[in-house]
Amino acid sequence: MKKFIHDLEIVDNKRINKDYFCLKLIGNSVLPDIKPAQFVEIKVENSPETFLRRPISVHDVDYENNTISLLIRIAGKGTESLSKLKKGEYVNLVYPLGNYFSMPENNNILLVGGGCGIAPLLFTAKYFYKAGFKSTVLLGFKDKESVVAEKSFEKFADVLITTDNGTYGECGTVMEHSVFKEKPFKFKKIYSCGPEPMLKKLAEWCIKNNIDCEVSLENLMACGIGACLCCVQKTTDGNKCVCVEGPVFNVNNIIW
Repeated sequence: MKKFIHDLEIVDNKRINKDYFCLKLIGNSVLPDIKPAQFVEIKVENSPETFLRRPISVHDVDYENNTISLLIRIAGKGTESLSKLKKGEYVNLVYPLGNYFSMPENNNILLVGGGCGIAPLLFTAKYFYKAGFKSTVLLGFKDKESVVAEKSFEKFADVLITTDNGTYGECGTVMEHSVFKEKPFKFKKIYSCGPEPMLKKLAEWCIKNNIDCEVSLENLMACGIGACLCCVQKTTDGNKCVCVEGPVFNVNNIIW
């Protein structure tokens, strides 16, 4: 797919809770075709300690209004600097980057997200919904105060939630949710994004139970074009650059 370098204007920078904020950006030119699980590399200005762009998943795209939204967790000086940007300022993006989730064949699909991994799943659910497929989404959070984007997901999917301390939804991690205890398991395909320990457990479960599963990896990425090699992932087909040959892989092909 063709890549673009665009300056986009900030139309909203909404602080959601102490950990997350959402940047909504509008383009001066028509937004390119973006697929579920693709990401952008965003340039961080006015942050002397931040030399490299930051990879951020595409949270939502509104082609009618020509806007793209990025759900971002404050994890360091770069993302903290982005959280302070004001409406009317501009950011520079390289996008859309990486490969993407395949289209489902029916409605028996489950999207599983934890931590920052919930970010690309909203656009995934929306994209599938507009193609005629309604998903079930399982989202994992630390506690009730950490829950984000629930109402947005409900527009396109059935939503299930877990919290580590049980203050909202079911208690435990996503892999401890009762949906994985149902027999027979009603979903034929799983799409997921989140921290590696979660993805690894999900992959083991899917392989054991013969469930097709695609995951979007969150390896560290610096360049987004396969030049720096810091995001290399071992697979059954050799080493792969997650930023260009991923971030999406079938769990059967990953060597954890």
